[in-house]
Amino acid sequence: MTQNFTPLLSTTDWNEEWKRLQIARRKADNSAYWDKRSKTFSTKDAPNAYVDRFLELARIEPGETVFDMGCGTGALSIPLGREGHKVVAADFSQGMLDILDGELAENGIATVFPKLMSWEDDWEAHGVREGMTDVAIASRSIAVSDMKAALMRLTSVARRRVCITLSTGSSPRMDERILSDIGVKNEFGNDFLYAFNILVGEGIMPEVSYIKSTRTDTFESFDDAYDGFSRMVLDAVSDKESPETSAALDRLRTWTEQHLVANPEAGEPDKKGVPQKPFKLDCTRIVTWAFLAWDTARR
Repeated sequence: MTQNFTPLLSTTDWNEEWKRLQIARRKADNSAYWDKRSKTFSTKDAPNAYVDRFLELARIEPGETVFDMGCGTGALSIPLGREGHKVVAADFSQGMLDILDGELAENGIATVFPKLMSWEDDWEAHGVREGMTDVAIASRSIAVSDMKAALMRLTSVARRRVCITLSTGSSPRMDERILSDIGVKNEFGNDFLYAFNILVGEGIMPEVSYIKSTRTDTFESFDDAYDGFSRMVLDAVSDKESPETSAALDRLRTWTEQHLVANPEAGEPDKKGVPQKPFKLDCTRIVTWAFLAWDTARR
């Protein structure tokens, strides 16, 4: 007798689950927030190893045009412009674009064209049209309510290839090792799995690679470090008031006491040129990004 069996992978609507996930885990990205954050950003503090690896995997060919969505201060747009590529660099933060403008002027780059535009805007009204560039990229910038719409928009713009990066669980906001050490499961990570499954559902088979980058955070005090890590714990769980979450925060306090050490480079400039604080972790945080790429075959 044959049993009825419905595989979950074929019945899950990954985009609808993504939408619910975005509602559950945090507020939508806000341009005013990134305008404020832009004051601490510049292409000078871009993680070069990450940028170099992204561009290596992207395989953008000489003379190709590029659309960089969520460009920030131009970590990718500036090296692409320096190589002579024409780049449309879009972001919804005017603060980020102001810094990009300054970097372009300082470097004498005239082939990068900043554009104030969000993922949700009418792209055509902003001059971003189907098949506009050879390649479309989105580096660590897909924090949207509708993942499928974002992926399909990028696919529409690119004549040849799309390249994106998304978190694998660990991110600047989330450290899987710390969570594991205190017995917390991140309920809201692995963004790239949603993108991968949505693309497969659309008949697209993306390449997948991984890019590792490091973070060396410094802190004013124990409380400064603990407060930052406690936000990480609360962002990782759905029930923030449960006894389990309270117990995890107690374990985090012990973990922080064990791993926070004096910073011998306190006062010296960090990668952003900001003086380092008196304390740091006794280990380097490692963030792993998933790089997904696919060909659009519009040529």
